[in-house]
Amino acid sequence: MARLVILGDKCIGCGQCIDVCPFGVLKMGDDNIPEVPEDCRFCNVCVEACPVDAIVIEGAEEQPEKDLGAYRGVWVFGEQRHHKIQPVVRELIGKGRELADKRDTYLGVVVLGHNIEEEVKGLAHYGVDKVFYADDKALEDYRAEPYSRICSRLVREYKPEIVLAGATTTGRSFLSRVAVDVYAGLTADCTGLDISEEGLLLQTRPAFGGNIMATIITPNHRPQMSTVRHKVMKEAERGEEKPIEIIRVEIGEEDVVSRTTIIEFVEEIEETVNLTEADIIVSGGRGLGDPENFSYIRDLAKALGGAVGSSRAAVDAGWIPYSHQVGQTGKTVQPKLYVACGISGAVQHLVGMGSSKTIVAINKDPAAPIFDVADIGIVGDLFQVIPAVIRELETRK
Repeated sequence: MARLVILGDKCIGCGQCIDVCPFGVLKMGDDNIPEVPEDCRFCNVCVEACPVDAIVIEGAEEQPEKDLGAYRGVWVFGEQRHHKIQPVVRELIGKGRELADKRDTYLGVVVLGHNIEEEVKGLAHYGVDKVFYADDKALEDYRAEPYSRICSRLVREYKPEIVLAGATTTGRSFLSRVAVDVYAGLTADCTGLDISEEGLLLQTRPAFGGNIMATIITPNHRPQMSTVRHKVMKEAERGEEKPIEIIRVEIGEEDVVSRTTIIEFVEEIEETVNLTEADIIVSGGRGLGDPENFSYIRDLAKALGGAVGSSRAAVDAGWIPYSHQVGQTGKTVQPKLYVACGISGAVQHLVGMGSSKTIVAINKDPAAPIFDVADIGIVGDLFQVIPAVIRELETRK
């Protein structure tokens, strides 16, 4: 078994290890040397933070062997916000149902929240077999510590073979903590999932800036865990209500302890519609030349009834908030119409919008890579093209 060891002859009592411990289990002892915690997760953060190399983890690879055959079931994290289960969950359910059928096992959804009974029951229309439902006022809004603590407990108790979550801000924060806690692997930002002939989860994701697609397997640990990009998989369709088993999860005071307190949520007001759910997106890039010229993008988006997006270059330049960024390090979108204005088409951007049904590119550079993926390419000055398009739209209205 692994154990954390603090070398007293080296420790200088600086407390840096205590400050960086993500689980808050390290405490300073009476002799000004941190006490060794019994519930250490062996995440290695304190080891890397110690300035004098006074912390070591012995036997870190000597984890107890798991009976891999005891793990069965495909789980989806049922992310909810404001008492509504998020659309990415239906995408994961659609893929999860396919994976569960190939593994001849059940499909479960883990929902943590408060007063969302109807949302939970509604999952019966999407081919879900079981729902693990934890209902508590302290779980109404997402906080990393309670959510990951409860899910880790459920994983240890019910032993799912596969666990999936959306690659959202919540999913990325939450599932990585669970993976560390249960000593499992995690593949982030997957764009494809399948089952191999050996029954392993094939987890495909872009690597090296999107230049290659890597397929990753986890043969020696369970569960196999992945976060999945929004809008890359087909949503499960609502069908007839089928029997579903709802397992009520008991919640104690120790489950909801957290070092963070939510004071208030300040929502960013969308100028048009939600980017990830939009059927039409108009995006601007460095070719706009100036942040004030994003008014062209907003006017065209308004005329089309769409959302405003951007490339990373425009965000990095401070022209528009990060919440509008489309691409590998931004949001993945799949609208019916994507209009790229002044965007060259770097591979990182294409990863985020390449699945759009129809792509229109406006760029004065005929050699811009964006034209390689565009269904309609307009070589010209966007400051002339966009006003002309808006005038035509107004005329047709």
